[in-house]
Amino acid sequence: MSTLIEHVVKLTAHRDRDLLELTLSKALVDLLPLERIVIARVMREDGESRWLEVARLDAKGGGRVIDPQRVDFQALVKFDDNADRVCCLQSRERVEIAWAGEDGPRITLLPLFSDSRPEDAGVLELHSEAPLREESLLLVDALRQVYRNMYRLLEYSDRDPLTGLLNRKSLDDAFYSAVLEDLEGASVGKGVVSASDSERRHRVPANYWLGSASIDNYALIVEQHGQEAADEVLQRVARLVSNTFRTYDLLYHLDVEEFGALLHCPDEALVLSAFERFRSKVENYNFGSVGRVTVSCGFTSVAADDSPASALQNTRLAIDFARRAGGNKACSHLGLVRRGFFTAPDAASAVTSQ
Repeated sequence: MSTLIEHVVKLTAHRDRDLLELTLSKALVDLLPLERIVIARVMREDGESRWLEVARLDAKGGGRVIDPQRVDFQALVKFDDNADRVCCLQSRERVEIAWAGEDGPRITLLPLFSDSRPEDAGVLELHSEAPLREESLLLVDALRQVYRNMYRLLEYSDRDPLTGLLNRKSLDDAFYSAVLEDLEGASVGKGVVSASDSERRHRVPANYWLGSASIDNYALIVEQHGQEAADEVLQRVARLVSNTFRTYDLLYHLDVEEFGALLHCPDEALVLSAFERFRSKVENYNFGSVGRVTVSCGFTSVAADDSPASALQNTRLAIDFARRAGGNKACSHLGLVRRGFFTAPDAASAVTSQ
């Protein structure tokens, strides 16, 4: 059995937020008299909330960690169907469920975070054969605080300070660790592949899409209204990005007026629909004295030989096409290739010419 200090070292050694839940689960199962631990997060899609068990670990061995981008959202438990989790989350207090007497088995639920940011909503479920002692609960609180501190620290390094969205650097990390599973036939873990490997061939899970959206005539907004007003436009567009896409989609502020999204989606038409919703929301939003603001969007599937730069270049080719057609449009790079507007060599030459 590892010591508390050893588990704290493991928790603070990570540079990937997605691994923190698993490390916290292993620490609690190892240090406490638990039968099982479950970490459940709230996922949102189209205004509906459901529970996703991102980590489940049993003391006797076995368990699973779930990638939020690879789940069937409609198969998840509805938010209101687990009243105990809802009570814990909304009260931000410990909730205990006992079904065989005061000293019998129970489930202890604790909020994962002390604040109530929607994107962080989650609970910690501790399954035990008897009530947890006070010293055990204090240990849980201590490890939970270490987890929170590390989560916030890593989040700070991954986030753009102006918009609160993920930054360009974090796209490279996510692209390789979440999208590209194998490198030359070898299994690749999170964070192992770096951007320098971009010329090698990868096997890519189907149905990953990268899209970007650029504010039309942003330079004119800066010129006519000033940088402060333009920054406010960026912040409002960022909020529309967050409110349009799913909580488990990875959302980015890529460049001055450019935003991005990395999605796992089964169908090109659904991706187009998502970017159309976003485009329409921006077009109809009241930006005050700045007036009407529009965006042009482009998206592409992630192909076997793509790097973040090459995939982004394809999205930008689609944006350029949308702007040549008047802007305020969402275009699929694949769709444009099928219609003969682009060919594979066009995209390759555009990347190498940068």
